[in-house]
Amino acid sequence: MLDLTNIKAITLDLDDTLWPIWPAIERAEKALDDWLGQHAPMTAALFSNPAARHDVRAHVTRSRPELKYNLSAIRREAIRLALYRSGEDPLLAEQAFEVFFAERNRVTLFDDAVLALEFLSSRFPLVALSNGNADIQRIGIDAYFKASISAQQFGLGKPDPRIFHAAASAASVLPAQVLHVGDDAALDVLGALDCGMQTVWVNRADEAWVHPAVPHETVRTLTELCALFPR
Repeated sequence: MLDLTNIKAITLDLDDTLWPIWPAIERAEKALDDWLGQHAPMTAALFSNPAARHDVRAHVTRSRPELKYNLSAIRREAIRLALYRSGEDPLLAEQAFEVFFAERNRVTLFDDAVLALEFLSSRFPLVALSNGNADIQRIGIDAYFKASISAQQFGLGKPDPRIFHAAASAASVLPAQVLHVGDDAALDVLGALDCGMQTVWVNRADEAWVHPAVPHETVRTLTELCALFPR
């Protein structure tokens, strides 16, 4: 059970908590492929081969381990490498990445997301806490948040306790005063529990919980999350 009296701030995961991520990624991949088809057809042909595409990304992650948590940089460098291997201009990587990134941030929020953000942000400071590379300003929800911390900015991702501590600091509260809300059982719930935070698991798919430690509450929607708090 949640101790509502001790919650002074809320940290929120983004992808698959506020919006479904894979439709946005699929659109972004298609937009990138279409752009490359027009501006770098040999690279588009390379990327059309799943094995070759995987090999390019794997090469970047192996050769640039410092980029482990920087999804934007990994994507950009993979495009750059593919352009180079295809004999096309590597300088096109910046434009190509921007095409991808613009579409990646054209997300469709879950129906309950905006009302939940309005409700929660009127009661608590909210901090976005994500391992992804979503840009809350581009998406248009930055006004609801006091801060946004991503793994690529911080250099570490969930479930590392240091990123949770940074989120608590951004809200000017102690970790024990934070409620973390997210969809990923291991990264969000177990990571936050290990930091002494209270947790709510957003389980939209009605999956079974399989870990010994349990969230303080489980909800299927953000509307259910808001209903936990007195009006």
